[in-house]
Amino acid sequence: MTWISRSLALGCGLLLTLAFAPWNFWCLGLVCPAVLIWLWSRAPSAREGAWLGFAFGVGTYAAGTWWLYIAIRVFGQAPVWVALVVMGALVLIMAAYQAALGYVVVRWLAARRAVGWLLLVPAAWVLLEWWRGWFLSGFPWLSLGYSQTDTWLVGLAPVGGVHLISAALLIGAGALVTLLEARGSLRAVALVALVLPWTLGLSLRAVQWTQAQGGTKSIAILQGAVPQDMKWLESNQQKILDDYAALNTQAQGADLIVWPESALPDVANVYAKYIGDIWSDSDRAGSGVLMGVMRQDDDGIRYFNSVLALGKAEPHFYDKTHLVPFGEYFPVPHAVREWLRLMSLPNSDFNAGANDQPALSVAGMKIAASICFEDSYPTSLHVATRESGLLANVTNDAWFGKSGARYQHLQIARMRAIEGRRFLVRAANDGVSAIIGPSGAVVAQAPEFKQVVLRGNIQLRNGTTPYLVVGNYPVIGAAVGLLAIMLGGPMTRRRRSTISQD
Repeated sequence: MTWISRSLALGCGLLLTLAFAPWNFWCLGLVCPAVLIWLWSRAPSAREGAWLGFAFGVGTYAAGTWWLYIAIRVFGQAPVWVALVVMGALVLIMAAYQAALGYVVVRWLAARRAVGWLLLVPAAWVLLEWWRGWFLSGFPWLSLGYSQTDTWLVGLAPVGGVHLISAALLIGAGALVTLLEARGSLRAVALVALVLPWTLGLSLRAVQWTQAQGGTKSIAILQGAVPQDMKWLESNQQKILDDYAALNTQAQGADLIVWPESALPDVANVYAKYIGDIWSDSDRAGSGVLMGVMRQDDDGIRYFNSVLALGKAEPHFYDKTHLVPFGEYFPVPHAVREWLRLMSLPNSDFNAGANDQPALSVAGMKIAASICFEDSYPTSLHVATRESGLLANVTNDAWFGKSGARYQHLQIARMRAIEGRRFLVRAANDGVSAIIGPSGAVVAQAPEFKQVVLRGNIQLRNGTTPYLVVGNYPVIGAAVGLLAIMLGGPMTRRRRSTISQD
């Protein structure tokens, strides 16, 4: 029976990945956690609860992040064993989080039956999801709430962000278990807990939260579609420069032209004249430019992954703050770096930008910029978002080939637009380049893997949503408070009983 339960947990973890883009079977975001909670309620020991959580986590992250192999092995040129070790390490670490949750649930929470299923397990799960999203750089990918970008629950996002949606899903999952296991009035309570968040989300979807600011602005997104295995070849550099110059000429006349992440095939310092020509030509045509570049600092030592703003004012940069471990920086000792160098593996670092960078100003717009996967860290964008009328994300998802990673990333970007109730412009090297509306709808999308200029119009927005003001504090505070209140009393009584017996 033990192996049957663990296999079922593994299978549910695998199925959970289908709740996210590009498959979007959103109901699995409710059903799969419900099955795991039900398995935990029947686990004979906390240790078995940990194994069930571990199996669920392995299924979720092995199936949901397999595309890392493409980046590490196919394009990163690392040996197969290195790619498998890095992938395996990530999966095991994420599964260990879920195992810890399983131990805690069976040891202290599930025994409380309906209260545990409906409140305590969701609170603990949301805390874990929030924790893994920032601890030791964090990995917020596959947070449950992202699976609901097209359901009624997304109306909760401007109020409490993606973690509030996760909480609503988990309460619903606990309600399903309660409906199955409980009797009498508890089933009525569970039914209300299941339905209420969806009803509330539906009613909040109609709330605008932000207001239109001025007239519409025209946007042009350049998608160079440079194959990742061709991007850094010296023989291909001039073609890349010529292609982007041609695309930029085609886009001129739009209020804002947006280039993808690290569009130029070397640091921007090398292409001062090229960038100057792009700037002057675009300015004469009435266009501002946001250009994804790599740059070397004036000290000649530090390197940044940046967005360069070219407009009427002096050029200025936004520097990426959340770097990708083992992709943009290597958190390893010097001896390991030497080994990487001898193995002909990449071992250099980018530097992280300052945490308090202001919004970019270009083409009469205030723009909150993000680079690549740092748009999956919502609260780090809140200050810039509050002072901006538009969000922009530049990325290069070509690292992950034709896998589902690019669609998962687009789904994350859609959630940021919903939370801030602003348009989001997304420029990707080979897709998915898109213009996303304040409701999360994709209003314009470029064909993938093709060189193209995507045009569209956006409306600047001002004002704030509750989530932009308070962040995750209410949701996480409520989860901590609930667990402290519900568990503090029994644990205190147990300690007192132990002391009196002694």
